[in-house]
Amino acid sequence: MTAPEANIDAVRAEIDALDRRIVELIAERQKWVVVAGSLKKNEDAVRAPARVEQVIAKVRALAEEAGASPEVVERTYRALIAAFIDLELDHHRVQSR
Repeated sequence: MTAPEANIDAVRAEIDALDRRIVELIAERQKWVVVAGSLKKNEDAVRAPARVEQVIAKVRALAEEAGASPEVVERTYRALIAAFIDLELDHHRVQSR
């Protein structure tokens, strides 16, 4: 859909469809994050700041290839990673009991 053909309802419907796909992918990523968290020996391994920076560098490059703003992608991923680290820590603490 090009800008002249677009109306706000059609644009919102496209965004809503993308949101559904994004949430499904986040759910899939979460499954693997939980698996990874169960393989880590301690909370430092869960936090893994070097790995965080590796992922950020990777997604910034992917953003550039895709024509997305690397800054927006980085900020989004930092928030996503922080939330997943919290989830992993919770799972790790439950497993350690």
